[in-house]
Amino acid sequence: MNSLEHRVAPEEDGERLDRILSAVGAGLSRAAAQKAIRQGRALVDGQPVTAADFRPRAGQALLLELPEAGGCLAPEDGELCIVHEDRDFIVCNKSAGLTVHPCPSCPEHTLVQRLLGRFPQLARLEGQRPGIVHRLDKDTSGLMVAALSEPARLALSEAFAQREVRKEYLALVDGLAPEEGECREPLGRHPTLKTRMAVVPEARGGKPAHTRWRRLWHAPDGSASLLAVRIFTGRTHQIRVHLAHAGHPLLGDALYAPARVRDRAPRQMLHAWRLSFRHPVSGVELAFTAPPPEDFREAVTAACRRMERIVITGNPGSGKSALREAFARLGIPTFSADADVAALYARGGEAAAWLGSMKGEAVLAADGSVDKTALMQALAQDRDLRAELEHVVHGLVRRDLERFWESEERGGASVAVAEVPLYFECGWNTAFTPRPVNIGVACPREVRWRRMAAHRHWDEAKMATLEAWQWPEARKLAACDLTVDNTGAPAALTDEARAVLAALAGRRRKEAEGRLRRLENLWREPLSPV
Repeated sequence: MNSLEHRVAPEEDGERLDRILSAVGAGLSRAAAQKAIRQGRALVDGQPVTAADFRPRAGQALLLELPEAGGCLAPEDGELCIVHEDRDFIVCNKSAGLTVHPCPSCPEHTLVQRLLGRFPQLARLEGQRPGIVHRLDKDTSGLMVAALSEPARLALSEAFAQREVRKEYLALVDGLAPEEGECREPLGRHPTLKTRMAVVPEARGGKPAHTRWRRLWHAPDGSASLLAVRIFTGRTHQIRVHLAHAGHPLLGDALYAPARVRDRAPRQMLHAWRLSFRHPVSGVELAFTAPPPEDFREAVTAACRRMERIVITGNPGSGKSALREAFARLGIPTFSADADVAALYARGGEAAAWLGSMKGEAVLAADGSVDKTALMQALAQDRDLRAELEHVVHGLVRRDLERFWESEERGGASVAVAEVPLYFECGWNTAFTPRPVNIGVACPREVRWRRMAAHRHWDEAKMATLEAWQWPEARKLAACDLTVDNTGAPAALTDEARAVLAALAGRRRKEAEGRLRRLENLWREPLSPV
């Protein structure tokens, strides 16, 4: 039996046992870890555990007993994507999740055994890794070379050792990476987590490593970047460690990315994209390209998938609230800046407390809330007070709006709507990422004033004051992305809301399709030969 030992790190505290073991066990799949746990071959602090979802605590010792790999390689049937084949070597496009060669934790169902099933001449080569001249991590997809003869194996092994093979990867990483970058930090075993690699000084056993990258694309909000990565050395986990060290870990990387980045993809988003070298026998220059698999494409699409944020704005009485309510009737989560201000002015509200400290009982009602009439009088008499109040209240509303959007996005909403009358006046049209779609509600001034007089009983002086605090209607509507007419019946706004949602959904689909078309063209570009 072969043993896998591991002490639970602080960042692994509370993780599932099968996830920890599969992450630290080289070539150990999660399914294999679960099977071994069910068979009673896992110990936690010396006590057997048979539940794969057991969650050990930091500092606990894990032990997993695994069977030794068999001494005889058996050919197997299995899917193989052959990119090139001749009498001397093959180039294949390895799928993610496929271990390259047998090991104690994965004694069968490997790439080597599939190659033996397709190319029986490999059986004439010695060892447990016949034909293998380099390797990829189990969860890294892409191009691999395998020799079919001993002379080819020797020549290819020498080419890799002398760094005559040019290897380039696609990496989908967290954050907005620089347009170009490189890392030359030496790499070695992690000082405490022996199943991981780390940046280690050469004086302490680290080996020279060199990685260079250029940014091909980034998500509109800068939350992810697609990199073309070239490696000049072949250290274990080199790209994963160097990019994490640079502050841009791979999406889906269970070992080197924090949980929020790890959970953004089903596996580490690394693909061996392009490969060039000289033919091991003829010396002819060769170059190969393999576009990434579907899960990589889906991760790129998901990196751009943000909740659609909509801001409704307009002048007093235009019908902003009515349009917001129409979206709410369609099941869309909504936020009202006016309602938020009302809560801030209510008893115990932050704005009421601030006004009380500034003006005392002169602007407060008996219950401690803000007296709106008294406040209007105070603002008319003190322009400095208005500026200070706007600064305080607008800051609080912006905070609450950000919290609303973040909460809805975390909850899985695809669209959320906020009604913000002073959106442009506050300068918020450049304040949010991703940028919201701005909808202006259009309604002639005489209609708006008539509605406010009828429904809110405002006199012309109050309406003129509120109107003067906002941009002129023509300017405000011109700054919006979309305009909704509200001169008709109130019921028509529901149809307008449906039309807006349909238009935005169509726009998102076109943007996603265009983005993938551009990327498809990009990652099919061949690599120039060595």
